Amino acid sequence: MSRRAARELREREEAAAEQANQLRPRKSIAKPPRKAAKQARRAAASKPRATRRPSTRPEPVMPTMKRPQFAGRVMLAKLMSFSAMVGVAGMLVATSIPANAFIPSAPEEASMQKLQVASADIEVQSLGVEDVPEAAKTQARDNYSVVSLTEQLRSKYDTANFTFTNNPNGTIQWPFATGVPISSGFGNRVGCSYCSSNHMGVDFIPGLGAPIQAIADGVVREVSAGGGTYGVNVVVDHEINGEKVTSFYAHMMWGSLAVAAGQAVTVGQHLGDVGSTGASTGPHLHLEIHLDEKPVDPFVWLKANAN
Repeated sequence: MSRRAARELREREEAAAEQANQLRPRKSIAKPPRKAAKQARRAAASKPRATRRPSTRPEPVMPTMKRPQFAGRVMLAKLMSFSAMVGVAGMLVATSIPANAFIPSAPEEASMQKLQVASADIEVQSLGVEDVPEAAKTQARDNYSVVSLTEQLRSKYDTANFTFTNNPNGTIQWPFATGVPISSGFGNRVGCSYCSSNHMGVDFIPGLGAPIQAIADGVVREVSAGGGTYGVNVVVDHEINGEKVTSFYAHMMWGSLAVAAGQAVTVGQHLGDVGSTGASTGPHLHLEIHLDEKPVDPFVWLKANAN
């Protein structure tokens, strides 16, 4: 169908629809009479209008409490203020006046008399030691005598200064070139909390870093660079007069070892330096002498054999 034919068909349909609307009967709408409309308006105007919206707030249940009236409130406040002022005044007086100001002072003569009477009743004890024998001056309690460690060492080692004389040309020598003090001997002793009470050697105290020498010719059996009870130590085996002798040097200084295991050493050779390694309370040399693996008193043995 061409455009023209479609347009003509649409125009004919519109004309037919318009003609059909003109021929359709129209319904009449009945209007209310004017009098009835006026009466309805008057009735609506005569109704009372609502002036405000009704309140939805609930009424209170509990009654309103009134503040109690106390007639003496002002008087109580004044009394409290007065009491506070009195307390402050009392504190000022107590802190500014010395306590002895309220104690009546006695005359000086009466005070001196009281002191003389009191001193007369005291018995004075005196103790004199001029005429006491020398043996009785030793402290003694319950049959126990007090003897110092110094006296014990002196009586045991038979030396007043706990020193010795070393012969640098001898085949057996002391572990130091010159005499040094001895702090602890061989045998039972009162040790520290971690020290042995059965002391198997002698402790020399020449000072920290003092050189230690071999007591005789021998071969180094063992060397310990640190750790354990004896710290840095050296063990040397000797053969003296056909007998096996072992010397043991303990508590040497860290890094001071001058020999190695299996090394042959000569008498007086430097082994290491005095230290405080291991279970030690201070710098010292712990020296042990063993005969056939049995410990003996090093001081007694060296005193009898050092030449």
